[in-house]
Amino acid sequence: MENLYLVIVGVLFILAISDLVVGVSNDAVNFLNSAIGSKVASFKIIILVAALGVLVGAVFSSGMMEVARKGIFHPEMFYFSEIMLIFLAVMTTDIIMLDTFNTFGLPTSTTVSIVFELLGAAVGMASIKLMASPESMAAFKEFLFEHHIIQNINETLTLGDFINTGKALAIISGILFSVAVAFIVGAFVQYIARIIFSFNYKKRMKWFGGLWGGIAFTAITYFMIIKGVKGASVIPDDVKTWIETHTFLLMVYSFVFWTLFLQLLNWVFKINILKAIVLVGTFSLAMAFAGNDLVNFIGVPIAGYNAFEIFIKTPNADPNTLSMIAMGGKVATPTLFLLLAGLVMVLTLAFSRKARSVIKTSVDLSRQDSGDERFKASTLSKVLVRSSINMSKGISKMVPSRIAAAINRQFEMLENETEKNDPDVPAFDLIRASVNLVLSSVLIALGTSLTLPLSTTYVTFMVAMGSSLSDKAWDRESAVYRISGVFSVIGGWFLTAFTAFTISFIIIYAYYYGGMITIAVFLILIVLLMYRSHRFHKKREDERVVESEVVYGITEENLVERSNSTLVANLKKIVREYNHVVHALETEDIRMLRKSVKTIDEMASRTKYLKNHVNVIIDRLREDSVDSSYYLVEVLDYMREMVHSISFFANPSLEHVDNNHKPLLPGQIKELKEVASRVEKLTKLVMYSILRANFANQTEVLDTQKEALSILDKNRRSQIKRIKNGTVGTRNSVLYLNLLTESKNLLLQMVNLYKSQRDFIKLKNKV
Repeated sequence: MENLYLVIVGVLFILAISDLVVGVSNDAVNFLNSAIGSKVASFKIIILVAALGVLVGAVFSSGMMEVARKGIFHPEMFYFSEIMLIFLAVMTTDIIMLDTFNTFGLPTSTTVSIVFELLGAAVGMASIKLMASPESMAAFKEFLFEHHIIQNINETLTLGDFINTGKALAIISGILFSVAVAFIVGAFVQYIARIIFSFNYKKRMKWFGGLWGGIAFTAITYFMIIKGVKGASVIPDDVKTWIETHTFLLMVYSFVFWTLFLQLLNWVFKINILKAIVLVGTFSLAMAFAGNDLVNFIGVPIAGYNAFEIFIKTPNADPNTLSMIAMGGKVATPTLFLLLAGLVMVLTLAFSRKARSVIKTSVDLSRQDSGDERFKASTLSKVLVRSSINMSKGISKMVPSRIAAAINRQFEMLENETEKNDPDVPAFDLIRASVNLVLSSVLIALGTSLTLPLSTTYVTFMVAMGSSLSDKAWDRESAVYRISGVFSVIGGWFLTAFTAFTISFIIIYAYYYGGMITIAVFLILIVLLMYRSHRFHKKREDERVVESEVVYGITEENLVERSNSTLVANLKKIVREYNHVVHALETEDIRMLRKSVKTIDEMASRTKYLKNHVNVIIDRLREDSVDSSYYLVEVLDYMREMVHSISFFANPSLEHVDNNHKPLLPGQIKELKEVASRVEKLTKLVMYSILRANFANQTEVLDTQKEALSILDKNRRSQIKRIKNGTVGTRNSVLYLNLLTESKNLLLQMVNLYKSQRDFIKLKNKV
């Protein structure tokens, strides 16, 4: 029996490593967002600074480990075998959930995950115990009475007796409260900072940089060292007492020292104080993250290890009746475990592609410029923006014009033509980055000092969103999309809580009644899910790289070559999917239709991305390329219309077959194949001309189009005869006439594209 639970402990630690990897991939955004967004240093330097912070913070996290042991439920209410199943269910749920969120690039809260997973698993196990037979319940009450856990053996037990409701509610309310506080504080401090320094902050930093740095470094010193040492098991108690006694004096000395030291460095060595704040802030935030959030990843396995230690130290113990009262006391976490966990986190930071995806989401929602938005506008975001505009107009009328003008000047952006079309331009400046980092680390460290596992994701994300709002990063060009994105992320957080509770509740039942076989099945499932999500994520990232390269890789010299290859690639896909749809309609092949629709949707997404970034392409051309740019825009428009046509050709076909409507008649299929052959012939002629930049075959192209249009007219007349003869039904007629219409649109837009590309190349060669 001892070997069985030793295996479970081993599984818990293996899951802990996996959880560290997926968890850090999700939470890396918390301490890397500001440094990466402001381009304060190279990615390697930022990772190195963050890695040092993580390692130091891991040592300071010992006090937080008690949350997993007794913060959510009362361990004395469960037997050893039951509590081990709770921990196993929690770790299984955590990995599945976090990996899913990471795959889609959405930041979620590991704190909320672990809290609600512990809650769900504990409630599940408690409900199992409460539904036990009268004999089992009587024996359990006798056990509780003997160990002085209950005062009356006839007492009726409820779920509230198993759950540490006071602590759980304090944790949950603290997490929710931190959202509002982080947003408000971030918005207020950023507004004041921008008024003081403006966007042209370099001049003012010469005189006020030391003061700004002194405040920032003192805040970091206070919360990271003075407050942070509370949870560090490696700090002697007498040192902690001395620090608490001399806190105020230490702060005064710290402020004076940092202010003078940083100002001298700036004057004498021209050190950029803001860069120093951002890098040190990254270190401190990574340290706060590890100190606060490490419990989310290894707290449960360590709690399982502590339970196993109690089990092996009790001779001849029965795991089904062994009390876990000892887990209610204070247990020190081995420093080696903390350091090993920190090392895994560091390696994940350096090599995880999923971590970069989640960072991109947060940076995109914070960036100063407008452009391609990841989220679509929602009704709520539109209403909020409209209301904010009306409120702003009302407030503007009340503020004296001189004061309003003076404030507005502080928020005027500096134009930098060299960065205008650079995809690597910083998402925001160092002033905002320093505010984000200092405030986030202070708030998180405060929560850590109070042993409240605040959500680092909530805090850092909402501070970043608040500072973005005050910095006018959400202007009328991007506000509806950014707000919609914030709602999407916050909605994901609430979904996390509900899903975490539900899944862990279900899994604890499966483990309890299914035994080791069910546990093995879930472990295999985890491996398969992580493998599939890794492949899915890699595919998505590769597609994004290709999309970005299509736009930002274009230069004056390679524009014609790039546009030709892009057009030909799309034309090949269009004619191929056209033929696939016709064949699938003949054979009623639903799988082929679904595959075609998926391919067409991907093509539509890429052409939309290209069209939305046409301004970037045009800006990269010379000033005398106006005429050729006009035809380039036309070409992209016609390409989009062709993709729309093939989409409207494929989607109704899929719907028709999927709904099991009557198939097209053999005569209709024959007519469609005749059209398909002309579409293929015309497409090959157009591709030949584009690839060779030779448009001498225009007459043949027009003749082929005319022939195809004539066939379409003939087919339309045939269909009208079928309708009059009653040989076809309504569904058939609607689908077939739609297919003919979209085929006609496709033929017309293809020749339009041919002509525009011809004119574009001619004018481009003249320039």
